[in-house]
Amino acid sequence: MLQGQIFIDMDELKDSRPLHDYIMHFLAEYGILGATSFKGHTGFGKNHQIKRPNELFSFDEPPMLITFIDEEKKVRDIIAALRKEVTNAFITVHNVEKL
Repeated sequence: MLQGQIFIDMDELKDSRPLHDYIMHFLAEYGILGATSFKGHTGFGKNHQIKRPNELFSFDEPPMLITFIDEEKKVRDIIAALRKEVTNAFITVHNVEKL
């Protein structure tokens, strides 16, 4: 089994819809075994600008992590499909074991 992880900013949009919502629905429609989204406390990307959305007077949006798990072929297929729809995300994959 593989675990896919997608790193995005919470304020990212796909058309006029929040990107994290779009991705979760995309995964559900594709029939992925399971997925969870997390809102981060702090984070940074390639620009190394640390975002601290919980600080007073901060206008930063929190980072988001969406993680999902399924059989290897299905995870790789959906990542290929997502790459066609989403261009502003960082995606990683990891082998996992089902207990």
